[in-house]
Amino acid sequence: MNEPLRIGVLGAARISGASLIGPAWATGHRVVAVAARDRARAEAWAAEHGVERVAGSYAELIADPEVEVVYNPLANGLHGPWNLEALAAGKHVLSEKPSASNADEAAEVREAAAKAGTVFMEAFHYLFHPVTRRLHEVLASGEIGELRHVETMVAIPAPADSDPRWSLPLAGGAVMDLGCYSLHAVRVLAPWAGGAPRLVSARGGERAGAPGVDEWLDADLAFPGGATGSARCHMAYDRLEMSCRIIGSRGEVFAPNFVLPHTDDRVVVRTAAGERTERLGTRSSYTYQLEAFADRVRGGAPLPLDPDDAVATMTLIDTAYRAAGFEPRPRYVTS
Repeated sequence: MNEPLRIGVLGAARISGASLIGPAWATGHRVVAVAARDRARAEAWAAEHGVERVAGSYAELIADPEVEVVYNPLANGLHGPWNLEALAAGKHVLSEKPSASNADEAAEVREAAAKAGTVFMEAFHYLFHPVTRRLHEVLASGEIGELRHVETMVAIPAPADSDPRWSLPLAGGAVMDLGCYSLHAVRVLAPWAGGAPRLVSARGGERAGAPGVDEWLDADLAFPGGATGSARCHMAYDRLEMSCRIIGSRGEVFAPNFVLPHTDDRVVVRTAAGERTERLGTRSSYTYQLEAFADRVRGGAPLPLDPDDAVATMTLIDTAYRAAGFEPRPRYVTS
């Protein structure tokens, strides 16, 4: 076996239990430290998740020579600043999406990663699961013909009003939390569509009581080869929906939940020959992601995600915001 990664976690976010701790246990990697603004919370979180020790601050964790990988699941506005700090310290970085508050900051992160010579990856975990791989395989096989249209929808019931996802200074909004998935899943079809898509139009709605923050946004896209795309997101929906439908000239392939495929691993293929449902397995997409990241760090294995991809996604997000009447998210300002 390769030597286990030695991972430090920024913040005591609830998502980290599923997105990192479980996968680390499953794959034999070490979570050596955690830091949070509230040390007592960090200590409780470390005890709950079997983390080896608590660092006194984010900066102390990043400076720890035993920490070689920094996992950043902080609020969106804190992704860019702490990704830059970790890269400047020569660490590998696995950052929750999106990598920064806007495209300019994402480009700075890309430059920092190039200077550091370490691995930087945005955590679009869905891309590593067999469900997404199968969507792409079916399209590539020609079974559903040439790509004509793709529809993605990522929606959840509303978080509490106090949730940082509704905070403009913390780079909140439906597109930042959810639409990054819907836009990314359209973007990655470029190899079968003559190149990357461009934004045609976008519409959105502002969250009541949160000026400048989008509650929902719908984006229309077009590929050079003539195919079209619809990328939708909603952060105050009546249910959870995270679907992807790829329509070809001879049929379609559909995943009911491409973002969390371990909760619904179905892929449905429909053609003139009939309909079939394939099951791709309930192993966590986060576990597949950590394996791929570790293979890159330890053995130089290729990854489908890199800093260039992160900048392209953030550029598309900014473009969609402007088209829908919003401003791109501001860079986080420390008090």
